[in-house]
Amino acid sequence: MAAAAEPVTMAHDAAPPGLFGLSRAQLIGLVLMLAVIGVAPFVLYPIYLMKVMCFALFACAFNLLLGYVGLLSFGHAAYFGMGGYIGAHVAKVWGLPPELAIVAAGLVAAVLGAAFGWLAIRRAGIYFAMITLALAQLVFFFANQAPFTGGEDGIQQVPRGRLLGMVPLSDDLAMYAVVAAVFLLGFLAVFRIVHSPFGQVLKAIRDNEPRAISLGYRVEHYKLLAFTLSAFLSGVAGGTKALVFGIATLTDVHWSMSGEVVLMTLVGGMGTMYGPVIGALVIVTMQNYLAQFGAWVTIIQGVIFVATVLAFRRGIVGELSRLLRTQL
Repeated sequence: MAAAAEPVTMAHDAAPPGLFGLSRAQLIGLVLMLAVIGVAPFVLYPIYLMKVMCFALFACAFNLLLGYVGLLSFGHAAYFGMGGYIGAHVAKVWGLPPELAIVAAGLVAAVLGAAFGWLAIRRAGIYFAMITLALAQLVFFFANQAPFTGGEDGIQQVPRGRLLGMVPLSDDLAMYAVVAAVFLLGFLAVFRIVHSPFGQVLKAIRDNEPRAISLGYRVEHYKLLAFTLSAFLSGVAGGTKALVFGIATLTDVHWSMSGEVVLMTLVGGMGTMYGPVIGALVIVTMQNYLAQFGAWVTIIQGVIFVATVLAFRRGIVGELSRLLRTQL
């Protein structure tokens, strides 16, 4: 699937100056995104918007690995789903506040990602992808059998709690503000990682791994750290989603969820910053507003994916970036 799309690489791919390393076009995009996030809950259903932001963060985390390191993982649902279970368990059973539940979700996902990444990065290409899929299936079966996950019933009636012990998140607008803050922090973190010296090494590994090795970089260490960071952000996204909907189920740890995040990234634009956000918006919107078609939603998604691959090889934002001759 990764071969179907092309990462966007510009001649000026080095870190541009400015806030968080944003170029002028990226800064304009950030301002527009902030404006939309600020106005949207007064126009659209907040729950739908929170779902979009959770999946957008998940897609951004996945894009860090695929778009900037060139590693195609078919098992990222393991970190997203386990983050959801941990966040739900910490909030419901341990009774900890939501901010600690989200952090715990990210940390557990990072530990899991470090362990799985250590095994997977020893292989490349399709072998790497298959190892990540196999390890994710282990997590799925564990989640189906472990007592604390609730099996097929999942963890239900998860309380949103009070932010910092003061602000009740039972109100959708209050919860929306928290989700927006988590998404923006994660988004800017990915931005900073990509435009840091560490990020430049990741791009070098993506473009020409043998040359990066010849320059003296310990490639496996960079890959493992990127894998761990991606897993951490995926876990944060999963934990946040569990709090929003008050439930953590096997759906988020199923292999199909790994396929969805690949779809979001490729449709939006692999190797771009705003691509995963647009991809998540497109896929979640389709799922929400085409639900009346039942199983046909999957077919419609497939048709859109094929059309995107044929007409927009770089994805929606990738093609826009090419036309404007700037990074997005």
